[in-house]
Amino acid sequence: MKRVLLAVALVTVASPLLAEDGASIAEDFKPSSLNQPGREYPQVNSQGYARFRIEAPEAQSVRVTLGGREGTALEKADDGAWVGTTARPEDEGFHYYHAIVDGGTFNDPGALNFYGSVRWESGIEIPAHDEDFYALKPTPHGRVQQVLFPSPSTDSVRRAFVYTPPGYDADSDERYPVLYLQHGWGEDETAWTNQGRAHLILDNLIAAGKARPFLVVMTYGMTNEVRWGQLREFKIDAFEKVLVDELVPYIDEHFRTLSDQPHRAMAGLSMGGMETRLVTLRNLDKFSHIALFSGGVITPEDVEKTDGFRDRVKLVFTSCGGREYPDRIHANHEALVEAGVPSKAYVSPDTGHEFQSWRRSLYELAPLLFRD
Repeated sequence: MKRVLLAVALVTVASPLLAEDGASIAEDFKPSSLNQPGREYPQVNSQGYARFRIEAPEAQSVRVTLGGREGTALEKADDGAWVGTTARPEDEGFHYYHAIVDGGTFNDPGALNFYGSVRWESGIEIPAHDEDFYALKPTPHGRVQQVLFPSPSTDSVRRAFVYTPPGYDADSDERYPVLYLQHGWGEDETAWTNQGRAHLILDNLIAAGKARPFLVVMTYGMTNEVRWGQLREFKIDAFEKVLVDELVPYIDEHFRTLSDQPHRAMAGLSMGGMETRLVTLRNLDKFSHIALFSGGVITPEDVEKTDGFRDRVKLVFTSCGGREYPDRIHANHEALVEAGVPSKAYVSPDTGHEFQSWRRSLYELAPLLFRD
């Protein structure tokens, strides 16, 4: 077995690199903000290109999965390290990637790891023009805590993370609405804070007076047992029971919540959006605000065939990336409005099925929640 080493070093570029369209690539690369402490690579530049350096002197081929459908092939330098730069700028925001060395899959120890694609993946952050809304700022911060709750239906103890807003611990009498926020397929309950920075988004909105303080509960969606390509076969019943019959009562018992239907919302990204749609339509006595991020739509037909929808639902929010299905989002939104349903639609500019779309979606959704 070949010994594979991934390490950090400096890259010397003899002549300006050209992008696939012939444009020059600016040599102002800096370490990604998601690098391991002290690691120089991977790097990103002001144009959104990413550069990698992997030390595997005995390898025959090395590439990374970031950079188009085929990823980015690296070339072997004189010192034995493999170096490469993406052929085009990457979308702003967070991306998963890993290295493929002689056909084997390896994480890049230069980068922090994030749970996605049903495994811990390397992560890279492409600086965004609007990153201020999820930046860490010197403002009051809420708290994210792990809770372990009993689940008789699965004969297990399950995990959730709960965000409590700034000031929650200062006033023992105040009660708060709750948003149940779901991850996508291949991810888990760590995704919305680690990759999505949900807690910072809410901290900043609350500090600016743009959103009402509320709790956010994030738990595992039980989706990863379903293989990619077979997601339509996912059965919601087991997760629905865990969420509705076990987690919601646990949260209401152990936190100061406003435990009535008008003050409870559910949202999710991708597969979590599909879960949100199925769970809420079957439990309108529990949820009054419904949000799907790249997770399909709730149609006027859904409204008509769901008893109590018009009386109980305060908001339907749907969103996607601009490179997903914006026409469908807008058309369905207009149809809901015409049908008298309180609806909001959002399309993230210049992004696809990725976390920057969902960060922006949460930022747009939060100020609309619990406006009573």
